[in-house]
Amino acid sequence: MTNDERPLVGLNEIYAAQDVIRPHLHRTPLAGSSYLGKRIGATLFFKLEMFQKTGSFKPRGALNNMHNLSEEKKRLGVISLSSGNHAQALAYAAAMSGIQATIVMPANAVTSKVEATRGYGGEVILTTEDLMKTTLDIQRQRNLTLVHPFDNLNTIAGTGTLGLELIDDAPYADVVIVGIGGGGLISGVAAAIKQKNANVRVIGVEPEGAPGMTRSLASGVPEHLDNLDTIADGLAAPFVGQHNLDHVQAFVDDVVLVTDAQIAEAMGLILERGKVLAEAAAASTYAALLSGKVSLSGGETVICVLSGGNVDTARLVEILG
Repeated sequence: MTNDERPLVGLNEIYAAQDVIRPHLHRTPLAGSSYLGKRIGATLFFKLEMFQKTGSFKPRGALNNMHNLSEEKKRLGVISLSSGNHAQALAYAAAMSGIQATIVMPANAVTSKVEATRGYGGEVILTTEDLMKTTLDIQRQRNLTLVHPFDNLNTIAGTGTLGLELIDDAPYADVVIVGIGGGGLISGVAAAIKQKNANVRVIGVEPEGAPGMTRSLASGVPEHLDNLDTIADGLAAPFVGQHNLDHVQAFVDDVVLVTDAQIAEAMGLILERGKVLAEAAAASTYAALLSGKVSLSGGETVICVLSGGNVDTARLVEILG
């Protein structure tokens, strides 16, 4: 199947997802920072998804997935794989829908994220083996439905609701910057924004130690990464989804890379001057501006999506020193 034959999520699907999730989630705020904006020569706003249920954007896609399951699939249960934020979101969304969720997580996952997932009612299986292979093996054994954390059209439609909120709340935006792991968030946000206002620039950001989308755009096919080395665990996806690559190719203007040092600096500044705790994956968006990786002509209105705030104290001290 060629790219032209694979579906892209449209505004109708995103509006339908918005109707599904609206009763269950927060409409997270936009907050400006004049000091941090002056540092980059722009009017700056942050989309504060750390104030979302479970502390990240992930329930948007998870709830939309639960809504679109058949009654039989709901009865049998769902399974997924995650380093943390999707795990919490799926456990939360499944519990709200009376569905049992099983999540396969890496053995070195952040402890607070593992505990939070269990707290929301999810069954956590920790493994040192390949996450997808382990997930698919358990799926077959238990006859569960796989809810992919990013390579899934219902997930993309769910994350697209964040893009709708941005355009509604900030129709004057010139640039929107979004972090990329597997590509689920930027796929939906970019699809919503570009189909509402094609003039807004949408820029993706990856850590240098996890450049999956950068390599996939260069090769034209979804790439797998053998080695991941970044403090931004939320962006450390070992592969890029085909649907996500399709959406990035169609709707995203550019993807840039930042270093861990740049992410840590941005994280500290957001905490110190913005008074919010952004996890490393979220802070990557401001890092792209602070490091000059995103070119600005001066005077633009820029929105950084702060995708979550799930970082435990020990990890925070380790990153910020």
